[in-house]
Amino acid sequence: MIKYKKRGFLIMTAKYLQIAADLTNKIKHGQYKAGELLPSEPVLSELYGVSRETTRKALAELMSAGLIQKLRGKGSVVLDRARFAFPVSNIETFDELNKQEQMHATTEILQFSDTKMPSSITNQLDITEPAATFVERLRSINHEPIVIDQDYILKKYVPHLTIEQAQKSLYSYFERDLGLEIDYATKTITVEPADKKVIQSLQLEDTNLVVVVRSLTYLKDTSFFQYTVSLHRPDKFKFVDFARRKAQHGRIIL
Repeated sequence: MIKYKKRGFLIMTAKYLQIAADLTNKIKHGQYKAGELLPSEPVLSELYGVSRETTRKALAELMSAGLIQKLRGKGSVVLDRARFAFPVSNIETFDELNKQEQMHATTEILQFSDTKMPSSITNQLDITEPAATFVERLRSINHEPIVIDQDYILKKYVPHLTIEQAQKSLYSYFERDLGLEIDYATKTITVEPADKKVIQSLQLEDTNLVVVVRSLTYLKDTSFFQYTVSLHRPDKFKFVDFARRKAQHGRIIL
């Protein structure tokens, strides 16, 4: 076990988690590249000074994270991470994902204006105060455009948004400065043709299709406050979710 203190508490970290974190960092920084095999279990065990069982646990963590795949008779191959797993099931901002994944991402403001929430949303949710701020941002990773985010934010909850705040993390401003409690979102995913502007901004060459993720985001008191349309390059989009099959025993079907 590795011990360290955090806010007066003694935290215990298992050795296999430390090894998994070190291997993850090496994969992210290209020491182990996509398609290459990691060192064998005996080599890793000797390298880190641990048992084979500890090494297996560390590799199991990497496999669960989608970083490697174990091949019978060969070892652990590093998987291609060219497609970034953007959060769909969770409410996680691009800025947060950037810090976690160390993606070296940048944000460019394409549009910033006062507007109204789209009528399709106001009609659906019976919104009586539709005044909103529209923010369109281009997200790039390693100088390559990846996604366009189009946000409609109700002025009722965020009355004085600025370009400077939009350039950074919107949710950091919402939660820390305004004290908004963002709680849940409903999302739909479709594949749709893109217009010329989007094709140009995302530098699409072999297709005119984009993955569209539409999100309706709500506060803890169930108040709707934000509508987001995210336009993803299909060659860089990956949706990862967790699902568990429910037992069918004793189930009554009517």
